[in-house]
Amino acid sequence: MDTLRALEAFVRIVELGSLTAAAERLELSRSALTKHLAALERHYGTRLLQRTTRTLSLTEAGRTLYEGIVPLLGDLDALEQRLQEGHERPRGRLRVSAPLTFGVRHLAPLVSSFLQEYPDVSIDLELSDRQVRLVEEGFDLAVRIGELSDSSLVAQPLGAVELFVCAAPAYLQLHGRPEHPSELRQHRCLLYSYASDGDDWEFQRGTERLQVKVGGPLRANNGSVLHRAALDGHGIIRQPDFLVGEDIASGRLARLFATWHTQAIAIHAVYPHRRLVPAKVRVFIAWLQRHLVTPGPETRVP
Repeated sequence: MDTLRALEAFVRIVELGSLTAAAERLELSRSALTKHLAALERHYGTRLLQRTTRTLSLTEAGRTLYEGIVPLLGDLDALEQRLQEGHERPRGRLRVSAPLTFGVRHLAPLVSSFLQEYPDVSIDLELSDRQVRLVEEGFDLAVRIGELSDSSLVAQPLGAVELFVCAAPAYLQLHGRPEHPSELRQHRCLLYSYASDGDDWEFQRGTERLQVKVGGPLRANNGSVLHRAALDGHGIIRQPDFLVGEDIASGRLARLFATWHTQAIAIHAVYPHRRLVPAKVRVFIAWLQRHLVTPGPETRVP
């Protein structure tokens, strides 16, 4: 048995949740993939997957193997990549997912310069605030802002942003300016659908921590929609500095609670564990790490 090949097949089956999909991705016949799985189960003397005509699920032994082997395969990939570095030229189509507003403002200029540097790579960039399923939807990597919930992905840090709470002067003139975060309960807040903390906005001042339940007239899954509504005076928003920083500096929006801060939100490039990570993925992530510039939590907007 080719143990390494069988383990890779097992990981792909788990990630895709389908023998047929895993066989297609690995360019194997379904029967060949089934033989790999059967050989692996004979080798370990236990069933790894519960299989019915419609579903696949991990047994306890299968889960133990999956959680243990994924990082090991990642380490092996990293070792092989170091040995091959300098010999493989980046080429081919690179499918990238990124948040809409962040992608327009920060990735678009970098994509243009990257294509000039690496003419053998073509980029298929999808901008959306939803979190795509990388393996199932065929993406090579994604740029994600915020908490990472999928532990099966490799994450490379790209930077960080801070959320600012702000409102248009017209809104504050009509509804009053809240002086303490707890007063947000009585205000019209504009809510981001994908916020990791939901409608509970969190604040910190020194060792003091506060969580405030908010509500309001608009909820959207895109920050630009909320940004536009805030500029028009419809409510208070909590959005990243890269989206509202210029408006705060110009006075179009007024920052609230200057002595309070939200937790810095990390930006990562994430990609699946796999053998081997293509050169196009490695060089694009390295390009972002070198050239991506965001205001970051250390840049305080007055």
